[in-house]
Amino acid sequence: MTTHEGAFFFGYGSLVNLSTHDYADAHPARARGWRRAWRHTQLRPVAFLTALPDPGSTIDGMIAHVPGDDWSALDEREHAYARVAVPDDIDHPLPHRIDVAIYSIPHDAHGRPDAAHPVLMSYLDVVVQGYLQQFGEAGARRFFDSTSGWDAPVMDDRESPVYPRHRLLAPSERDFVDAELRRLKVRIIDQHPV
Repeated sequence: MTTHEGAFFFGYGSLVNLSTHDYADAHPARARGWRRAWRHTQLRPVAFLTALPDPGSTIDGMIAHVPGDDWSALDEREHAYARVAVPDDIDHPLPHRIDVAIYSIPHDAHGRPDAAHPVLMSYLDVVVQGYLQQFGEAGARRFFDSTSGWDAPVMDDRESPVYPRHRLLAPSERDFVDAELRRLKVRIIDQHPV
């Protein structure tokens, strides 16, 4: 695979699942000084992941090249976030320095999820499928363990997925997600209109 100098993003949620985008030159990477958390903003009706500065934490994710350094399509997809430059916080396998950005909800623009703004199971499934594909079961378990906010309710929308980039999980992937949610004692709620 050819590497490119220029702009890269660090994805730590659905962007880890390479089937949800067509950004090339993708590589596993680690972000130092960041942690993941479930949050809600007024810009979206449901909860989703954000990256929060945390000097003692490191999270796995994927970097991928942004062609022509044209951020417009990715900024539109990630519209509830601010794009933050973090070039020195990312450990990656490329042999040269790259410019990296991470999407993070601004500190004063988010709150904790609740039953009216739950985590979508269809979104969580996509994220975990990506971690299973890129980092194996151990890496997917690290995703669960390095993400805060599991007191958020998860709405089971698997039968009628709300998340626009939902994916069908293999039975083993679905079993893994369900087992981790049980392990963390996550509250599952029935689907309601979003």
